[in-house]
Amino acid sequence: MARNRAREWSRTDLSGVLQKTDIPPGGASKEGPPKVSAQPQSLEDDALLARFVAGDGRAATLLTDRLGPRAFGVAMRVLGNRAEAEDVTQEAMLRLWRMAPDWRPGEAQVSTWLYRVVMNLCIDLKRRQRGGHLDLDAVPEPPDPAKGAPEQLQEAARQDALQAALMHLPERQRQAVVLRHLEELANPEIAAIMDISVEAVESLTARGKRALAGILAKRREELGYDDG
Repeated sequence: MARNRAREWSRTDLSGVLQKTDIPPGGASKEGPPKVSAQPQSLEDDALLARFVAGDGRAATLLTDRLGPRAFGVAMRVLGNRAEAEDVTQEAMLRLWRMAPDWRPGEAQVSTWLYRVVMNLCIDLKRRQRGGHLDLDAVPEPPDPAKGAPEQLQEAARQDALQAALMHLPERQRQAVVLRHLEELANPEIAAIMDISVEAVESLTARGKRALAGILAKRREELGYDDG
């Protein structure tokens, strides 16, 4: 799964992040439920968010560990720059903690809300950078330690080529392709994140996938690779 291949998000210490918000570390109040003892995946995101607001700092840690790497993965693919992706991820998580007391369970998924914030932050950053230099170099993901050196080099080269090709797509196509084909989200969720119709998502992903395939094929031809 694409999510399982995402690199670990190297974030700042959670307590430092929480201190930058209006919510004190450990939640919105000192009184609250017992610390989370269940398996992380056994609790829904909005349940963890509610526990954080009630004063459970462990819930915030679990939610950060669950959503942080996924948010970073999206930002990294969209921006193509590790430092910028880390900044966007940290800001998105800060906004999640600030929003937590007003969260209404059942209206949306926490992950969908966070993805949308990440996308908006990426768009804002790109707008500020227009006219300046954008780093198109990909930062390869850590190779699988179970693979040998040749396989690691090949995997790193594939990741480099994919990232470089992604950065040549129009922004909205790149966002849709990342969410659909790398994050493996469903079209309705992508539509909610990007604030467009499902039909628009289908169009963007189809055009983006075709363009991506063309860019990668051209790159292979330039490098002299055959189709085998």
